[in-house]
Amino acid sequence: MKFKKLINYSKKNSIFILLIFFAFYLLLLADAFAINVNRTVLPNGLTVLHSENHNLPIVMVTMIIKSGQTREPDDKAGLANLTAGLLNEGTKTRTSKDISETIDFIGASLNASAGNDYITVALSVLKKDLNKGFEIFWDIVLNPIFPQHEIERKKQLIKGSLKQREEDPSFLAEKAFIKEVFGEHPYSRLIEGSEETIDKISRDDILKFHSDNFLPNNSILSIAGDITQDELIVLLEKYISEWKKVELPERKPLKFEPYKNKKIVRIDKDITQANIILGNYGISRDNPDYYAVTVMNYILGGGGFASRLMNSIRDEKGLAYDVHSYFAAYKEAGYFQSELQTKNETANVAIDEIIRQIIKIRTEKVTEKELSEAKSYLTGSFPRRLDTTRKIADFLAAIEFFNLGLDYDKKYTDYINSVTEDDILRVANKYLDPENYILVIIANQSKISIPQ
Repeated sequence: MKFKKLINYSKKNSIFILLIFFAFYLLLLADAFAINVNRTVLPNGLTVLHSENHNLPIVMVTMIIKSGQTREPDDKAGLANLTAGLLNEGTKTRTSKDISETIDFIGASLNASAGNDYITVALSVLKKDLNKGFEIFWDIVLNPIFPQHEIERKKQLIKGSLKQREEDPSFLAEKAFIKEVFGEHPYSRLIEGSEETIDKISRDDILKFHSDNFLPNNSILSIAGDITQDELIVLLEKYISEWKKVELPERKPLKFEPYKNKKIVRIDKDITQANIILGNYGISRDNPDYYAVTVMNYILGGGGFASRLMNSIRDEKGLAYDVHSYFAAYKEAGYFQSELQTKNETANVAIDEIIRQIIKIRTEKVTEKELSEAKSYLTGSFPRRLDTTRKIADFLAAIEFFNLGLDYDKKYTDYINSVTEDDILRVANKYLDPENYILVIIANQSKISIPQ
């Protein structure tokens, strides 16, 4: 008996010690993931962010070119995406095969992609192969030749992908929703463009987009990992000493009037599950209400099983396996949307419940428990954004692009914790609209009864 008591005491004591260590670990998270970063603007205008960390012999490079779909002509939508996709398909001294074989041989990765606001070029490379990695990275950034046969091949791949995605109801819903939210703004288009606009893009268009936008004073370079400041300076002098600054034209945000009336978009498709998106125009990333909106949305539908929408629509009513909401905040604008899939026959009930929850969060203060749990999750999960060298490189580039400040990793917790119940009520009333919303329904329309 004494032996059993001793074992039980030992187990309890061990658990207690583990809890103490875990609590101590949580207290140290903020400091543990605080980033030491050096910011420099080179004479040619390139902004360079450097975070030195020698835990692993790896270097991550993220470069942002501050030109995405907002900088392409309307009739040639997809130009930024096509340009990015062709960067590693041949340079003045390397073929596409040369690039891919060398990158594979040194165990690195090199890719480029376009988004709403910017193009990203990313390199991951071992420290021992850093010189070769930098050499190829800057070659595809500065010297791409965009071979005509690669352009045609890439166009066919993109158009084939778009055609295939047209069979996906959730893709159709998202496509229709952003079109209604943003109207004539470039954000209303698919980043890939359309079959018609892709066909209009010529090699000259790609060359001009590259020469007009791939400029040092239009770019941000973020480097994290096993590289010292002195080593970085040597590499930059070696590879971009001839990259010259060019005067940029004044670029003002594109103005447009967001849609502020109720609109229902119905697309008939012979499916058993209705795909539903309900939402409205939202906020840009620089909006000072961003953090209050983040907390509010976590409570409404962004918090997974902890959210009101999940609790009411899935747990209580059993209408959907998953339901969520979020705010997409870009440089110039954004949107709010709630999304779910449910049986055609229960679509109207699910939509009514989304609207009811929107009205509730606009008219009643959230509980102290809801607010506390939302803050705890958002602040507690923040260090996971910085738990790898790749994430740090991407994070630094993004905070520079959105002008969030190099101390953002230290201030984020304060921003979230400063949100009050009154703030939640205020932003819910300001940015959620239970009357003038856009509703997209992809479904077997004969089996649903949504009022006009």
